[in-house]
Amino acid sequence: MSGTIVAFKDVVRTYGTGDAMQRAVDHVSFTIEEGEFVVILGQSGAGKSTVLNMLGGMDKPTEGSIMVDGEEVSSMNDRQLSTYRGDKIGFIFQFYNLIPSLTAWENVALTRDIVRDAKDPDEMLALVGLSDHRNKFPTQMSGGEQQRVSIARALCKDPRILIGDEPTGALDSETGKLVLKLLIEMSHEKNKTVIVVTHNADIAKCADKVIRMKNGKVREILTNEKPLSVEEVEW
Repeated sequence: MSGTIVAFKDVVRTYGTGDAMQRAVDHVSFTIEEGEFVVILGQSGAGKSTVLNMLGGMDKPTEGSIMVDGEEVSSMNDRQLSTYRGDKIGFIFQFYNLIPSLTAWENVALTRDIVRDAKDPDEMLALVGLSDHRNKFPTQMSGGEQQRVSIARALCKDPRILIGDEPTGALDSETGKLVLKLLIEMSHEKNKTVIVVTHNADIAKCADKVIRMKNGKVREILTNEKPLSVEEVEW
């Protein structure tokens, strides 16, 4: 690891006005180091997905500062945010977001239309163990295989940060473990900063850092000196 890559400082996100105003994120501060595998943990409504959306440049804070890789994301305009999302962030979603009419290879290769220096799609599929699935359509693959294609697609951009919103949420426990293991490998072996939002406290046992949220606030930040391996975790 080589320094802080993400810093939230006193970040607030409100929706609505007057009596109808809701504070989804309430004065949140934390830092994440490059190459860390981080879990943002909390139940539904805790504010964790709002934090992820602001980190991913899909939402803006009402107050506070968000610094990512030396840039102040919180002050970017829409065009700058679009560039930031394309260059810095790889997204992994709970329900894969693959295009049904395209093969695994074509879904990954789409990234080349967005990013100038995209990685080779075949290399990325090999990285997630799906070289022999390159010509299959999403309906011909299991949920775990589809999620691995979505990870390959995210990696094709060669992002500094991978962010996942419940990336194992739609998977059974064994398949979820395979995907989780892959994400940890991306962090520890490829030096990607991986940030996962989840309500699953067992996943947090594998993290380098756990940011626990409740009611829009950070309640606790824990550093795991010896994270458990995926094999040691019971779901």
